[in-house]
Amino acid sequence: SYSFPLLKTTFIEMLKLLQVFTAAGRSGAGHTGRVGCYRTVSSIPLGDGWWSRETRPASEDSRIHPFRIETSDTEIQDLHARLDRARLSPPLENSGFHYGFSSSYLQKVISYWRHNFDWQKQVNVLNRYPHFKTNIEGLNVHFVHCKPTGSLSGQSGKPLMLLHGWPGSFSEFYWMLPLLLANQDDLAFEVICPSIPGYGYSDAPECEGFDTLAAARIFLKLMERLGFSKFYLQGGDWGSIIATNMAQMKPDSVKGLHLNMFPVTNVNPVILVSLLLGSRFPSLVGFSQKDVKLLYPYMQKNIFSMLKETGYLHIQATKPDTAGCGLNDSPVGLAAYILEKYSGWTDSQNVHLQDGGLER
Repeated sequence: SYSFPLLKTTFIEMLKLLQVFTAAGRSGAGHTGRVGCYRTVSSIPLGDGWWSRETRPASEDSRIHPFRIETSDTEIQDLHARLDRARLSPPLENSGFHYGFSSSYLQKVISYWRHNFDWQKQVNVLNRYPHFKTNIEGLNVHFVHCKPTGSLSGQSGKPLMLLHGWPGSFSEFYWMLPLLLANQDDLAFEVICPSIPGYGYSDAPECEGFDTLAAARIFLKLMERLGFSKFYLQGGDWGSIIATNMAQMKPDSVKGLHLNMFPVTNVNPVILVSLLLGSRFPSLVGFSQKDVKLLYPYMQKNIFSMLKETGYLHIQATKPDTAGCGLNDSPVGLAAYILEKYSGWTDSQNVHLQDGGLER
């Protein structure tokens, strides 16, 4: 469980550190920017793009429109009909979640979804905060925009964009919004939670070539459209890469960058040597017994486990249309596909449990 006051205090201290390091890390005309606390990245061109099949107009519509989430009776009836027609393959005996989502437990998920899940209640939860849409580079981009709940002495809330990843959405930040919006020590945040194009209520790109750089540029344009010339960023999963790209494109606009996924692209040779020697001479390379237990046998606990958990990544990167045909047509298939990730990525030992650890 999380301590909300502690979490916010940590976030505040992080912002103070970021303000120091970002100010110290910039040089020249923004050719480099210090993001995170210790990482320096090269800036990259902003570029431009258009992701709609429609011809790009001479000038874009920059208006921002309020948006409200709604679910029609027809949509619910269609979902229920698809749930009623679900066909499941029987699992191997006592296999748990070792080969993916257990179809035995999936029957419980279907039953709950069909008979107990309160759709209107969920819609009301999602509409708790203000939603908006605006067209950027041909896409209607959805975002939640919340202002501080308490009054601040002579200042506004610090603008903070929260970026989700896969398989996530803007709603994963709902639990912490009250914490960030509340005034503590005369500090609160004005929070923007966009849906990455193709996720949630944002349009999906209709042309090839959309990548994290395009998403970063779109979100920079969104912040500019909202009137923010300087702001903070938080990103996880794809959001961490998009947020980093935003800081690379406009280092002088990003006052601080916080990531809860940190891809390693360059491995220091010292680390490689430490890993090679660590299992036999842990004290020599500064490893504790806990480190040894976590790391070794290295291939089994790191390389093999990574390969076992990233099959989805390859098919989604190479044949997304094929995967999409089945997942978009079957709500049961989509539920199994996504819930399996929440099970396995939360705790690798969940594969041994009949419920995959989802009821913990």
